[in-house]
Amino acid sequence: MSIQNVLPNKSLGILMHPSCIPGGMLCGTFGRGAKEWIKKLHKHGIEYWQFLPLTPTDSTGSPYSSPSTFALNPWFLDIDYLVDKGFIFISNKEELGKTNQNKNHFDFNLADDLTKKLGQLLLEGWDSQSEERKIDFQKWIRKNSWVEDYATFVVIREEFNMLPWWQWPKEFKIKNNKFLKSWINTKSEKILIKKLIQWHLNEQWNDIKKFAKLYNVKLIGDLPFYVSRDSADVWSNKSLFSIFKNGDLIFQSGVPPDYFSSTGQLWGTPTYFWSRHKNSNFDWWRKRFKRQFELVDLLRFDHFRGLAGYWRVNGNSKTAISGKWISSPGRAILNKLKVDLGTDFLPIIAEDLGVITPDVEKLRKNFELPGMKILQFAFDGNEDNPYLPKNIEGENWVVYTGTHDNSTCISWWESLENNAKKRLKDEFKFSENPSWSLIKIGMDTKANLFIAPIQDILSLDDSSRLNIPGTIKNNWKWKLNRPLEEIENNLIRFSDLGNSFGRTRK
Repeated sequence: MSIQNVLPNKSLGILMHPSCIPGGMLCGTFGRGAKEWIKKLHKHGIEYWQFLPLTPTDSTGSPYSSPSTFALNPWFLDIDYLVDKGFIFISNKEELGKTNQNKNHFDFNLADDLTKKLGQLLLEGWDSQSEERKIDFQKWIRKNSWVEDYATFVVIREEFNMLPWWQWPKEFKIKNNKFLKSWINTKSEKILIKKLIQWHLNEQWNDIKKFAKLYNVKLIGDLPFYVSRDSADVWSNKSLFSIFKNGDLIFQSGVPPDYFSSTGQLWGTPTYFWSRHKNSNFDWWRKRFKRQFELVDLLRFDHFRGLAGYWRVNGNSKTAISGKWISSPGRAILNKLKVDLGTDFLPIIAEDLGVITPDVEKLRKNFELPGMKILQFAFDGNEDNPYLPKNIEGENWVVYTGTHDNSTCISWWESLENNAKKRLKDEFKFSENPSWSLIKIGMDTKANLFIAPIQDILSLDDSSRLNIPGTIKNNWKWKLNRPLEEIENNLIRFSDLGNSFGRTRK
């Protein structure tokens, strides 16, 4: 295998989640705004569009703690598509409720309310659909076995006031299939709505993916290593996870104590029972990857180190201190994936940030996966810092100014101490705009792919930040409150600068 197959040449990308794209009643959707975004990228020779997981979010809006690793976020439903194709019948969109197109953040509760209204309209319009459409829908349901469990899970959760599944009545909690079969019959319309929403989301995103291919824009998705304890995945596959039938954790995930935390971090997600995954020939993991590569061209694998080894903590522990490292069968999983994809290379970007041990490096290099370098981590005065541009060896990297978890470059600069600012100004000729200085430094590295979040291209501060790790207030809500035409000059500047480093396709 040659790494040239993964990232074949010097190129550029932009990180922007679909929810942030202008358009849609509340947030961005799988509609016209996403297509206009792809056309802009193509026009300016920007080859990659990266985004966060496309899955439904948890109650805080995080797509990294989803009720399903297979489903798509209902907030992304494009209303115009549903109206134009005759799936729903409304005289005008105003009857669906408020819009917040003139705000920089959207309201999760309003987004949920809109989803409910659209679901009801889809149900009302379903009987009048053609037999051909109904057959297509049923074929998709049969082909995607996860949909049944997901739709049932979500309806039960709504029935019990959004309580986590381990607080449901016993027959629901243990997933007694005989009991559930008769219960499902009493909720057939509600379950049908959930399935219809997922089918439409899938159809709309397939349309986006085809459109991106037509415009030579590659889509980079995101896959968390762990899945949420309160998810359809865990509820319907308890034997694959370190969890008791009553929902108590046998073992939980986290990271050990380090410079930043004397007690480490507890993440509260169940770890995997790897022996059971091996016994099933990694069937669940293979289905999980198959689903992702139906949706995207490349995949950023979050917490890649978990494929080599993971920090396992007892389920009842209050801190991560007493955990231990356990090996993972990452090599076996990735080899299966190569067979399933029928390729000699894996279109995966390894998120290998933080304290990385030799086994993780070995796994990444064995499969020649691109790793990640974050420039905001580079300038601590340590000459051996692995994120320093001069220490980035070879081309098989994706360099970022920052990710969705970082401050924007403007606010990062403001938070730096004066001596660090002076050192940067002296060594890298930092301009008056630190965002563009960092972008230029990233483009000048040997890495084949450089990606900047849209916030940095627009020189925005942390009022436009998408997420502050360790907090749950006001995250994941930011959206671009300007038409794409108004940011054209920023995209031109990004593209022209990239062109001077041989990174744009024009």
